[in-house]
Amino acid sequence: MNNLHLNKILILDFGSQYTQLIARRVRDIGVYCELSRYDINSDFIKKFNPKGIILSGGPDIVTFNNAARAPSIIFDLNIPILGICYGMQTMAIQLGGHATSANKHEYGFAKVRSCNYSPLLNGINDGSNDLLDVWMSHGIEVKQLPDGFKLIASTDSCNIAGFADINKHYYGLQFHPEVTHTKQGKHILERFVSDICQCKKNWTTDNIITKLVNDLKKQIGNANVLLGLSGGVDSLVVAVLLQQAVDKQLTCVFVDNGLLRLNEGNKIMQSFAQNMSVKVIRVNAQKKFYNALSNEDKPEAKRKIIGHAFIEVFEEEAKKLNNIQFLAQGTIYPDVIESAGTKSNKTKVIKSHHNVGGLPDSLQLTLVEPIKELFKDEVRKIGAILGIPTHMLYCHPFPGPGLSIRILGQVKQEYADILRQADTIFIDELYKNNLYNTVNQAFAVFLPIKSVGVTGDTRRYDYVIALRAVETIDFMTARWARLPYDFLDLVSNRIMNEIPRISRVVYDVSSKPPATIEWE
Repeated sequence: MNNLHLNKILILDFGSQYTQLIARRVRDIGVYCELSRYDINSDFIKKFNPKGIILSGGPDIVTFNNAARAPSIIFDLNIPILGICYGMQTMAIQLGGHATSANKHEYGFAKVRSCNYSPLLNGINDGSNDLLDVWMSHGIEVKQLPDGFKLIASTDSCNIAGFADINKHYYGLQFHPEVTHTKQGKHILERFVSDICQCKKNWTTDNIITKLVNDLKKQIGNANVLLGLSGGVDSLVVAVLLQQAVDKQLTCVFVDNGLLRLNEGNKIMQSFAQNMSVKVIRVNAQKKFYNALSNEDKPEAKRKIIGHAFIEVFEEEAKKLNNIQFLAQGTIYPDVIESAGTKSNKTKVIKSHHNVGGLPDSLQLTLVEPIKELFKDEVRKIGAILGIPTHMLYCHPFPGPGLSIRILGQVKQEYADILRQADTIFIDELYKNNLYNTVNQAFAVFLPIKSVGVTGDTRRYDYVIALRAVETIDFMTARWARLPYDFLDLVSNRIMNEIPRISRVVYDVSSKPPATIEWE
């Protein structure tokens, strides 16, 4: 099991909206990989000891003097490298080639023709004549190959759509193999990871579980651990892993912060009592959280306030118990990625997660985050193997900061109560109309603005509710759900008729990117 992380790929992120998809595709192949900022220091790369490196796309103009560049050390490691889009362009420039503005920009579908045999593309096509349907997104292209490279792919508009130095195992693709629009994209990535990098496909659910449990036993030893339980999938899976690893040394704390959905606290406690044999302590801390959030309207500040308040509650509970040395959390990989940035600001912080950016430096407990390297769908696969009931495993995600980030601006109990009612109507109707499992996340958002309406013959001037539903696999990208108009009409009418303070309902048709799933 110690070999699980020796067999790995390093992905250097230049800020592309698709970078997380590269990681998902590589892991789907069965090989472990990690994302790191492109300007990570050389010591980290050496210590990580990857069997191959992938350079992502990015928003920079590669021909500018201050454009992002790959660490020079990667070309001294004698391991395979794959550059994608911007990654290909900076490879070309750094190795002596030339790139310039394209005569014709390409955004969207394109037909690529593979040529001049290469281990990466040979025999891969969508039919005949070695043609591939791919997804392009570039305004710059490589015009001159570095010494030792040869052309391996081209389009009608882009002569050098792929290149290779076969002896050094360096490859570049101007198109994006990681997106589903590139039909043979996973096959191409598998060629690179499995054949060229010679990585073994040992990143499997059973292997992951064995490693996680063993790592938890080693980390915690004979001490006791406190788990911050939200009732969501992530903390639920962590609870079962900890139970397998340390059993009676685990105590779960469920904090009712007053920012949960309608009757959620009671449902969580009842569900755990019926389905899970773990010790759960409920703490009612509604007043503490509302006081802490008083007069704060900035999303990042609200997340950090929530994080600090949770930690204070956990530390208070830990003092009441014996030998609590560890605090466990259900942090997952997207939380870590979205909360990260780079020193050069090429890759931006999207949002601080309450359990990542909100943790205080004064934390007295050692943090345990067993699933922080996993994507959401990987967590669910593990949960299924661990025997977690389907209805608990596949409930829609609910954010750690709760309704505080679904109430835009200042958080007030009045707003939370209104939002709870609207959200309940939305979710109940999704269940009744057999639509709940057709979307991956659905919720209501409270907008602190008022809109004119009419009730009978009376003018109405009250708040607005937005409905949000998305379809996604890994929650790093998402498409807004095409819910039936009749269904949306039903939900809208129920909300406005049953909740006196709502005068208007709108539906969010934004995908991620460019939007995020949550509004704050």
